Amino acid sequence: MRSNSGLKTKALMFAMGAFLLVPTATFAQDWRYGQDRRDERRDQRRDRRQDRREDRQERREERRARRGNSYDGYPNYGGSFQLRQTALNAGYNEGIKEGRKDRSRNERYDFSDESVYRSGTKDYSSRLGDRSLYQQYLRMAFENGYNDGYSGY
Repeated sequence: MRSNSGLKTKALMFAMGAFLLVPTATFAQDWRYGQDRRDERRDQRRDRRQDRREDRQERREERRARRGNSYDGYPNYGGSFQLRQTALNAGYNEGIKEGRKDRSRNERYDFSDESVYRSGTKDYSSRLGDRSLYQQYLRMAFENGYNDGYSGY
C-alpha cells in the first residue's frame, strides 16, 4: 500500500477493526532508487553535452578542411576535381606498386628515381587541365603511396 507521500506503508489491523498505517523499512530503498534515477539522468545529460561538444568539434574540423585541405589530407592547389582526383589516384597507385617492388628487391628507399614520379604524367589527358598542376598532385600522392608500399602496406 502507498500513501500520498510516496512512502510504503503496512496496514495493521487491530482486533477492533481499526487500521493503523505504519511506514516500513523500505523508505531507504525508495530514497536510494530515487537517487539512482537522479544519478542516471545526470549521467545522460553529461553524455549528451559531451556528444554535442564532439559534434561541434567535428564540424569545425570539416570547415577547416574545406577551406584549405580536403578530407584526403592533400592540399588543394586548384584545378578541376577530376584533374585532382585522377592525379592523386594515379600517383598513389603507382607509388604503392613501385614501393612494394623496391622493398621486395631489397633496394634502397628512393621514390625520386622512378620514371612515373619524374614524368608525372601517368593517366594525364589535356582535357583535365593544367599539366604542371597535375604533376604536382601526382608527385605528392606518389610519394605517399611509395612510402606505404615500401613500409609493407
